[in-house]
Amino acid sequence: MSTPTQTGYMLIFRGTDWHKGLSPEQMQQVAGQWMAWFNRLTNQGRAVAGNPLERVGKIVSGKYGRVVADGPFAESKEAIGGYFLLNVNGLDEAVAIAQECPGLPYGATVEVRPVMEQCPLSGEAVPEAQCAEATA
Repeated sequence: MSTPTQTGYMLIFRGTDWHKGLSPEQMQQVAGQWMAWFNRLTNQGRAVAGNPLERVGKIVSGKYGRVVADGPFAESKEAIGGYFLLNVNGLDEAVAIAQECPGLPYGATVEVRPVMEQCPLSGEAVPEAQCAEATA
């Protein structure tokens, strides 16, 4: 029996207002659960990188990136709040990890996406270590 090949998956956390209605103590407790979850995954070698995202930023669009606007403009429940980059044995394992997300009971959602092994335009592979360094 062969050993499954580990591949990259990204967990994208949506919903930036999951904490509304929680007391400061409850918010601190859930935040501690998130950190414990991430630290456990990191210690197991299954999480390669991850960070929350600021609520502010810029949207660049148009030909040659000439249009720069404040953003993002997504509804709070759709806004991306952060990500984890995983190195796991497949989609089922990535989904099982997503199902452990401490924010789910409070309205957060987790999108699970495979990371392509190579750019479809250039055909060049981007090593995961390089990707992890870029996101650190």
